[in-house]
Amino acid sequence: MIFGGSGSPSRPGFRPAGSRHLTSRHHTWALGAVPARSVDCPGGRRQVLILGRCGAKDSDLRRLSSTLPDDITWKWPGAYTVIEESEEAVVIHTDPASARPIYLVSHDGGWVWSSSARALASLTRSAVDVERLACSIFLPSIPTLSEGRTFFCGVEQLPPGCRVVLPVSGGTPRTTTVWRPDQCETLAPAERLRTALFESVAERVRSDPMVSCDLSGGLDSTSIAALATVALPYGTRLNAVTIHPEGDTAGADLGYARLAAAAHSGRINHRLLALSTQHLPYTAMSTVPATDEPAPSTITQARLTGQFRWLREEFGTRTHMTGDGGDSLLFQPPVHLADLVRHRRIRRAVSEGFGWAGLRRASPLPFLRDAVLVSRTSRTSALTELADSVGGRRHGEHGSVRWFPLLPYPSWAGGSAAALLSASARRAASAPDQLPGLDASVRTLVDEVREVARTAVADAELAAASGIDLNNPFLDPLVVDGVLRTPLDRRPPLHVYKPLLSSAMAGLLPHAVANRQTKGSFEADHYAGLRANMPELLGLAHGRLAEMELIDATRLVHCLGRAAAGVPMSLAALEQALGSEAWLAAHAREPEHAWTSTLAGSCHD
Repeated sequence: MIFGGSGSPSRPGFRPAGSRHLTSRHHTWALGAVPARSVDCPGGRRQVLILGRCGAKDSDLRRLSSTLPDDITWKWPGAYTVIEESEEAVVIHTDPASARPIYLVSHDGGWVWSSSARALASLTRSAVDVERLACSIFLPSIPTLSEGRTFFCGVEQLPPGCRVVLPVSGGTPRTTTVWRPDQCETLAPAERLRTALFESVAERVRSDPMVSCDLSGGLDSTSIAALATVALPYGTRLNAVTIHPEGDTAGADLGYARLAAAAHSGRINHRLLALSTQHLPYTAMSTVPATDEPAPSTITQARLTGQFRWLREEFGTRTHMTGDGGDSLLFQPPVHLADLVRHRRIRRAVSEGFGWAGLRRASPLPFLRDAVLVSRTSRTSALTELADSVGGRRHGEHGSVRWFPLLPYPSWAGGSAAALLSASARRAASAPDQLPGLDASVRTLVDEVREVARTAVADAELAAASGIDLNNPFLDPLVVDGVLRTPLDRRPPLHVYKPLLSSAMAGLLPHAVANRQTKGSFEADHYAGLRANMPELLGLAHGRLAEMELIDATRLVHCLGRAAAGVPMSLAALEQALGSEAWLAAHAREPEHAWTSTLAGSCHD
């Protein structure tokens, strides 16, 4: 399902073939089953559309005045976009979490916007953006390098948390930032999180009481499942699924999942799904459907597709919830130590520095020294320094106290990669910060959450191909806003495992689950999947990325061989490259959207 709009009184409107008009004035359209609600403002000169899942009541919408509040896109649970239409302009209100990203192109003297970047690329015949691909493969941990850009040349993402005015004359868009996660002291952070997360889960339950949930045994998904049992009507049981290796029902994850299910006995229908060799990572990667960008779950798509198919067959599931996004939102980044130093919380900085060093089995002195240096470094300066560092020795700083820690730079990187990354860093350094003055940890979390939420849309596209509406309540703007407004002195310690969520879920989870400090790893499965799918992976290694000189195919093949032999190594960049290659193949293989144009003001579908 996608939606968008175009047109003006003097220009034709453009929309994909098969789409339907939602209004007659500016050709806002929808393709597929898009939730859409409409409100006519007093005087009849302006119409407001809410597109996507939104928990607002009809009475809430009737109370909207002629001027929409700034918090319109994070006022209610769900992930949605708000559109205002008038004779003078189309106004797009983007959500602050990028959970419902909106894209824009200039075409035929006017503007065309959509929830699908790939659809717009088909309209303008846009090529794949090679520089954007390089950032996603080699520096995915620094999303600011590609802020506002998509994987298609000339297709831009509208900035999240903004009010964007598109004049019907085709003039330059006017953008105003309306969301800023300033500190909020009115409610305890745990109470704010519990309320926002419950409302987000309850909205899914209200719209589909047959919703299903992951129940992995980890804190995030178990919290979602527990809240869903509370929200369900009395007598209804939640369908919850725990996956496990075939023949192994004694794993720690399954034990914690069983504890959670027993705590809500009579409210949860707990089912197990065994994973066999046909669900290994890297299996059938070349069959992924085309999406707006490489989906994070491309590597594990065989497992996800199998799970979605099973959910449909066993439960008739249409809506499924996961705990994805919790890690990005609820962990403090190491640069939090620099915030403590800058605000002169020296005793706490030392304590947390020792705690973080203990987790990493390292000396605390380098962490504390770096915290002092970073506390005196601006974000712009850090980006300028980054432009001279990519492709060099500084890589491999995961866990370090820096604005932008670098991942290890792989030996198989192609000849053009480093220059493209440096160009992106210089461009980012010269661009004004949309949210100046925030603490470094908050600014870092904003970038990370937006990256995770936007890429999660590509995962949702994979799920939609199996008939499942995939939902991640932790990434709802209402939840994100509540967590990121936590004052410095109430932010969780760097070295403690999600204390904010544990406190928020007090009384709803078994003690053992609420205090769990780790979760299961599927790393061994990834190495097994490499060995089982080597022929297909070798084909991917010699694909389009090699032609673009982003990778050196010979070195990548050597790296694949070493990984398949069980040599320990970081698989992050390798998987990013293989997932990107599979995405490029899908984009080239699957047909583009066909577009049609209609005269402005026409209401024919």
